[in-house]
Amino acid sequence: MISVQLIRPKRFGDARGWFTEVYSEPAFAKLGITCRFVQDNHSLSAPAFTLRGLHFQTPPRGQDKLVRCIRGRIWDVAVDVRRGSPTYGQWVGAELSAENGHQLFIPIGFAHGFVTLEPDCEVTYKCSDTYAPDHDGGIRWDSAGIDWPMPAGTAPELSDKDKVQPTLADFDSPFEYDGNPLAPLA
Repeated sequence: MISVQLIRPKRFGDARGWFTEVYSEPAFAKLGITCRFVQDNHSLSAPAFTLRGLHFQTPPRGQDKLVRCIRGRIWDVAVDVRRGSPTYGQWVGAELSAENGHQLFIPIGFAHGFVTLEPDCEVTYKCSDTYAPDHDGGIRWDSAGIDWPMPAGTAPELSDKDKVQPTLADFDSPFEYDGNPLAPLA
């Protein structure tokens, strides 16, 4: 298993615009990402500072995710929730935008969330398992010490589900540490 990775696909541009390859199984295998993606999701968040997360699916239906923003800008975050990990509870984040084309790979064992930095953001992500409601889980967005880039005093737009998730301190993780600590994003 590998840790969270920021992926910067190359863009090839000319007077018409640009082209990029956002996923190639052989190229991702060279990065150590060998999961098989079986579901693509697409979300639209209309208001700025809509916060989705922190979500995961529990074993045996865990999901690796490959996230990208195709319209607007988001701050995308992964939190290590693997029991026994030396980086348990630590997080990494990166700005993903339609302009920069970056993607974040989030393996099983990490909670995932993002906040929109402007209105009308669209996010797509690949998952290594289909949605399984009986394995749907999460932790509160404000319980992991994440430095969300929102103006002081701004309350994020949250779903009813995200308002009542357990805190990280109250969370009993079903995920086991696999030997790969969370590393800073390069």
